[in-house]
Amino acid sequence: MSLRLSTVILPYRRWSEGGRSAWVRAEQLGFHTAYTYDHLSWRSFRDGPWFGAVPTLTAAAAATDRLRLGTLVTSPNFRHPVTLAKELISLDDVSGGRLTLGIGAGGTGFDATVLGQEPWSPRERADRFAEFVPLLDRLLTEDAVTHEGRFYSAHEARNIPGCVQRPRLPFAVAATGPRGLKLAARHGQAWVTTGDPKLYENGTPEQSVEALRGQLGKLSEACAAIGRDVSDLDRILLTGFTPDRARPLESLDAFVDFAGRHRDLGFTEIVVHWPIPDSDFAADGKVFERIALEAPAQLD
Repeated sequence: MSLRLSTVILPYRRWSEGGRSAWVRAEQLGFHTAYTYDHLSWRSFRDGPWFGAVPTLTAAAAATDRLRLGTLVTSPNFRHPVTLAKELISLDDVSGGRLTLGIGAGGTGFDATVLGQEPWSPRERADRFAEFVPLLDRLLTEDAVTHEGRFYSAHEARNIPGCVQRPRLPFAVAATGPRGLKLAARHGQAWVTTGDPKLYENGTPEQSVEALRGQLGKLSEACAAIGRDVSDLDRILLTGFTPDRARPLESLDAFVDFAGRHRDLGFTEIVVHWPIPDSDFAADGKVFERIALEAPAQLD
């Protein structure tokens, strides 16, 4: 399988002031998928403009024809499976079946407390995620669902006519721990990682590659435990959070070298951030477009 190249477009610009044009240009450049972050605010962007993921993706669906669309990632921090399922079915319909749901357990950032709750412990996040994903799976594949869970309930939740994509839109499950990897193996059509966060500040690219090799090995074990071949899952690396940081986007050759090393590890999709001036995702726009247009052929 050829390595896919995708991008993530952060929702920080008004649709009329560069928001729309980025999604249209992503399709023109041939990206496989354009994702966005599903947060209510995020890190250094907290005190500036930031728009909702689902409305943004709905507008992007109307502005494009071929580009796949998705979240990296949606989490239980401020989502409920019943309402999320309804929005996803609607968005899958508007996009003509071009939606992928990136989904993760969430973290301790602004989303974790914005509704007034205390941040959940790692164990509670894992517990909630373990209930959230199977329930969402049911809601997207069954016409009516009733569920009484520890964290989430549904009473005759109707989701007719269901997704355009059958049996449902694909899940790209972000996980590195054993419980999350089991969910990816059982419910995912793809798996997502950003690498080992402990290596970001002081690690080396070589250490990052070895850490990713270990994560891929654990994913293979989780799949094998339920009789699934790991090759059934797409394996997605969201870049920008490894010790390489923005260096792969400094030139076409640098990117091809970076992407080739990770393709050889077993990744099937590399996701790069759309350039944002004066941020951690700053990059030369001309170089970025050259990478989008020329790198895929060099990575076949």
